[in-house]
Amino acid sequence: MDQNMNSTKEGLISGSGAIQHKAYARVGLLGNPSDVYFGKTISFSLANFWASVALEPSPHLIINPHPIHDLVQFDSLDHLVNRLQSEGYYGGVRLLMSICKLFHKHCKDNNINLSPGNFTLSYDTNIPRQAGLSGSSAIVCAALSCLLDFYKVRHLIKVEVRPNLILSAEKELGIVAGLQDRVAQVYGGLVHMDFSKENMDKLGHGIYTPMDISLLPPLHLIYAENPSDSGKVHSTIRQRWLNGDELVISSMKEVADIAAEGKSAILKRNYQKLAELMNRNFDLRRCMFGDECLGALNIEMVEVARRVGAASKFTGSGGAVVAFCPEGPPQVKRLEDECRKAGFSIQAIQVVPACLNDVDLKTLSK
Repeated sequence: MDQNMNSTKEGLISGSGAIQHKAYARVGLLGNPSDVYFGKTISFSLANFWASVALEPSPHLIINPHPIHDLVQFDSLDHLVNRLQSEGYYGGVRLLMSICKLFHKHCKDNNINLSPGNFTLSYDTNIPRQAGLSGSSAIVCAALSCLLDFYKVRHLIKVEVRPNLILSAEKELGIVAGLQDRVAQVYGGLVHMDFSKENMDKLGHGIYTPMDISLLPPLHLIYAENPSDSGKVHSTIRQRWLNGDELVISSMKEVADIAAEGKSAILKRNYQKLAELMNRNFDLRRCMFGDECLGALNIEMVEVARRVGAASKFTGSGGAVVAFCPEGPPQVKRLEDECRKAGFSIQAIQVVPACLNDVDLKTLSK
């Protein structure tokens, strides 16, 4: 660590005014995707992957493109085409611009005065792209933390409101998502979330309850190097839900109930029940969305785990799977072997502890 940088629970602040924050990938353990249907979820922040954003005071406001993720120089036309096919058109610059705009709007709308001064923003990330691990929102979340500290308004923007602010910056760019991911990244650790319509209408946000990460059993992450785009899978289901489709409405309610049951199972360390709920969560998603929408590669990741008796489900909307081996290390070894044969990557999951500092905690609703 730079000797001029002071460590805080949520990031680094230097004597020169430079600020750096991290936000981690997210795993939806139970209840997803009911967060966008007034449901309940349990999610946690994943220490294996993260995005970091650095802010330095500067004469002009500058958004630095990433040398890899915002590449604009290529060796050839083939290089450009291959790059777009594997990485897509967008890097993180648009995300940084959008959160700056929405942060400014939020402060203006809420009579929060921002002191004058400019800065340079830059970012880095190792979160696999399109893997359903909330890579985009991690960049936005880390950037928001930098802005809160640069303008010294952390105490004026409630923790419960920050996920909405992050989501609004992504929606500005047409990114399809719900609040679950942003809550997990703002709070850190393991969080139960209740997005009931009553809460959302009354408070403008859900009820978020942190849980002890030590209650979780060992979990594993399975992901593919070339996954499907997780930003497109909600489209038809959303319309069917709005149209009153009975299958979607009843299934989504059951998915939300799974999170409520899961909270109880985790608190009691009833891991057999947790395994059953994880499997049921995915089966309901598959029933609602259909195999064509989920994609053969995503389904195969789940099936690889199930072939060795492990519980498994999507971490988000596809691209990665969270797996639990209730039989312990021998089963984990079989799972690792099967993943290698199928060409999937697998890692033991590390959970990020809760990341709210004392200033953040004072903003929480009593």
